[in-house]
Amino acid sequence: MSIDKGLVGYNRFLQGEKQALEDTVRAYSDALVRFARCYVKDYGVAEDVMEDTFVALILKRKTFKEEEQLRAYLYQTARNKALDFLRKSKRLSSLNDCAERFVQTHTEETYYRSAEVREVRLVMEKLPKQYQEVLLLHYFGGYTIEEMCELLKKESKQIYNLLARAKLSFKQQLKKDGMHYEDL
Repeated sequence: MSIDKGLVGYNRFLQGEKQALEDTVRAYSDALVRFARCYVKDYGVAEDVMEDTFVALILKRKTFKEEEQLRAYLYQTARNKALDFLRKSKRLSSLNDCAERFVQTHTEETYYRSAEVREVRLVMEKLPKQYQEVLLLHYFGGYTIEEMCELLKKESKQIYNLLARAKLSFKQQLKKDGMHYEDL
């Protein structure tokens, strides 16, 4: 499913074709779960955040002219929903607690496709939230610096600096954990 079909499906949904929303959900659900997980540190909660994001989209029935507008709305809403969850729960799960929960569920197997991906994910979780956020948005979300500025409400210089520090921190953490950056 191409991300380009997300807006097409959503527009068909707005015109009354109820099943068309599935195209939008398929196009964005995995990326939104990964994005939300950098905040909530729990895959199940991240899935809930993703679902709440789509519920908000359905209830608001906003119209978008471009795919980028829809994508920005979904990421911003997911970010707000994740932060709302953290404010309400007032507790953060530790990395070990999350790892134990993942091992106990079968969804972990589908989320982590290999040991290397799992190790990279664990390294990402050791980074500060701001670093995780810019790395996920830029490399997995496909956002440009300008789009990230708008989404995160920061200046481009701040985003460039955050991204540079995040990449450096990620490389250093990989080395510290015995992984080689060039192997990825």
